[in-house]
Amino acid sequence: MNIVFVIALIAIVVALFAAGRAMLRDGRDGEPKSNRMVRALALRVGLSIALFVFILVSYKMGWIQPTGIPMGQ
Repeated sequence: MNIVFVIALIAIVVALFAAGRAMLRDGRDGEPKSNRMVRALALRVGLSIALFVFILVSYKMGWIQPTGIPMGQ
């Protein structure tokens, strides 16, 4: 289960870097701007929402359990 979360987070970060790269590269040297940045950011938002829903479903199905954070006891 942890592998799924790690892969999703890596995909989200890659989409964010793709949007940043598109923002810096598009429109240079008189070229028309493309929609690559918008698509990459939309993909990132979609992946983030999907990961959140997956975590909620996993909790409801009992696949993951909260462990809590020890608070200096």
